[in-house]
Order: sequence, then structure tokens, then C-alpha cells
Amino acid sequence: MNRLQLLAQAPETTSQTDEQLEHVGLTTAPDAPHGLFAPLHYEPKYAYPLLVWLHGPNGDEHELFRVVPEISMRNYVGVGPRGNRPMDDARGYGWDDADENLSVAEQHVFDAIEAASGRYNVAANRVFLAGFAAGGTMAFRIGLRNPDCFAGVMSIGGPFPLGGAPLGQLSDARRLPLFIAQGRESQDYPIELACQELRLFHTAGLGVTVRQYPCGDEVDTQMLKDMDTWIMEHVTGTASAEHPTYFLGDAG
Repeated sequence: MNRLQLLAQAPETTSQTDEQLEHVGLTTAPDAPHGLFAPLHYEPKYAYPLLVWLHGPNGDEHELFRVVPEISMRNYVGVGPRGNRPMDDARGYGWDDADENLSVAEQHVFDAIEAASGRYNVAANRVFLAGFAAGGTMAFRIGLRNPDCFAGVMSIGGPFPLGGAPLGQLSDARRLPLFIAQGRESQDYPIELACQELRLFHTAGLGVTVRQYPCGDEVDTQMLKDMDTWIMEHVTGTASAEHPTYFLGDAG
């Protein structure tokens, strides 16, 4: 099984091909650092979907360069904001969704979107927000607070947020497509919790695709391939208009 160990430090971008490096940039602005990734053979006249990636714990904006190429080298402009909380051991960053810090995380995300849109041709109505572990939970939090700003929200191994009224804009949230990838052996997001959330999604009438994968608390490359398919179905308008998809057998 090919998996990405995203908790490890991301490799240097110099390991990529020269052609890839022509389309990779990393900002160093101290106020809102983020990674930027543009597709191979970037076409300035085409408005690309934008994939906003929120890294996992002990990560940073470099994680973008491990993830987006596994999703697609050609389909998206990608941007990865840095988390809003330095980890205690100074090894990377995390995401803090406490009330007093949530607005900071939200600002990091929208600053990153603005930076990507200023540098590349991005379709404003095709901005997808995704993340791993705590980054996935934060993606839900920010996406549901701003449902009109995103075309879809995806979480890999990140539970649905608790507290802070995540469904405070329920009528708009029902129009926001959601994708959840859950690892069968996960300790941080166990199947029991995922099943509890399914009941909430059903009651709230949310449009959710939930899939389980034969892994634990890591990113399986099949998850990323399925994310690519899911995003492109929404971009091309071929996504099912039916109610939520719950698939808790092994996907792929």
C-alpha cells in the first residue's frame, strides 16, 4: 500500500524536476507564510480550480508540495497556509480553533487564497478547501463559517468540529459538498466517531461523501486520487445531485 507519511518533514523542493520547479513558489512573508503550487504546463488564459491545503500536526506550508502532486500535477493551482499555532516543541505548526484563535486561522486561509489568485488565474467559484487531521477539522470549521466562499470541503482523518456552532449557517451549509476520508485503523478518528457523525449529517441534511480506507492515521494515496475524482466531478458538473454517499467499506 503506497502511503504518504505526512507527519514527517517534507522534502526540499530541489528534489523535484526542473520542469516542476518552474511552477513552484514558496512565499516567505512573516505575517502569512504559505506555499504556492501551479500545475505543469500552466495556461494563463484558463481559470484553474484552487486547492487550499491545511497541513497536519507538526507540519507547515511545505506539506503542500508532497500532497498536490499526488492529487494531480495538472488540474489545480494549490496553496498551503501555515497553521496558526506553533507546536510546543518548535517542530512545525498546528491549528487552534479556539474562539480567540479561529479568526487568525481564517485570515491565514483567505490571505493565502488572495495570494494565489493574485499570482495565477484562479476560478473564484472553484475554490476547494482540504486538510489532514487537525487541518481537516479546521477546513470544516472555516468552510462551514464561509459556505459561499468554497465549492467543496474535504477532510482526511480530521473529525467534524465540536462546539462553536459549526452548523450555525445550516441552510447554506446544505449546499456545500463535503468529502471525508476515514482510516479503518485510525486512533485519532475511529470508526465509532465517524458513525456518530453520519447520524448528525443525516439529521442536518448535509451533502457528504464518506469513505473508509485500509489504513490508520496517515494519508493513503488512494484517498488523494479519490479527492481528485470528487473535485473534478464538481468542477465539470457531473457530480451526483443525489443525497449523501456513505461508503464505510474499504474504498479503492
